[in-house]
Amino acid sequence: MGARISLRHLRCFSAVAETESFTVAAQRLFQTQSSLTATIKQLEEATEVRLFDRTTRRVELTKDAVWFKVVADRILRDFDNAISDLQAVAKGRRGHIKIAAAPSMMTHILAPALLAFRRSFPDITISVYDEGSDKIERSVLEGEKDFGLSSRLNNFPDLDYLPVVADPFGAVFPKDHPLARHEGPMKWKDLIPHDYIGLTQDTGIGALLDTYPELGLVDRGESCDHASSTTSLYALLKLGGRFSVLPALAAHSDPLTEFEFRELHEPRIEREVCLITRQLRSISPSTQRFLDTLMESVKSNAPVFGTRIY
Repeated sequence: MGARISLRHLRCFSAVAETESFTVAAQRLFQTQSSLTATIKQLEEATEVRLFDRTTRRVELTKDAVWFKVVADRILRDFDNAISDLQAVAKGRRGHIKIAAAPSMMTHILAPALLAFRRSFPDITISVYDEGSDKIERSVLEGEKDFGLSSRLNNFPDLDYLPVVADPFGAVFPKDHPLARHEGPMKWKDLIPHDYIGLTQDTGIGALLDTYPELGLVDRGESCDHASSTTSLYALLKLGGRFSVLPALAAHSDPLTEFEFRELHEPRIEREVCLITRQLRSISPSTQRFLDTLMESVKSNAPVFGTRIY
């Protein structure tokens, strides 16, 4: 039986893979090159897999080792994060939280929770990343972010999706648009005569609307402009004469608040926003404290703009 594999083996493997050099990797790890070479040899013997192709100029991962590099990095990152959290607990209520959220979550969902959390835990630092649904899911999946707030797009099996809030779709248009003169409940069919600006499929909003071809938006295809975010949508709407379709929370977030929003009926369609976490990954104490505060904040705040709290 080969040597038992430890974190030391993984760190050495990762360092060689990143530097493509045993010499540089040994310097980074503050050990001799012979010791590093022996450690890699132990790992190869234990796994019975050759991990590196060695040439006179550099060291490259073998085909069998490429996927293992991703796994090894993830294990090391999770371990280091866990140790950091333990040290934070020992020092007091310290830590760092990385949040990825859809732009529409910032004003009405995330901001109140951040305010409440900072009052209770002033020493925990927070990074907030404004991203689209696809990037949010992938960053949580890869361990780059602690959790995400977004609609379900890719539905990755290794992620958990906990519904938090649902908000209805409606039409968004300049205040001088002909739709502004519409009386009574606005229906999807009322939009047909007017020019449309869509959202790209890598956004949760665009992907969801594409599942409703009966609404008459999908078949417009390349005949209409598309935006990849609410920020770029704002720029296109400012050109005038056109409408778009957004969930209520997105439409009532800056800079889109200057436009008119009318909820759409027949049918009434909602966007489901989820708390996205990675399965089988332990949540740090700091992150768990924030998630508790977030859920309390969402439930204590009265629903706005027709939103529904789960």
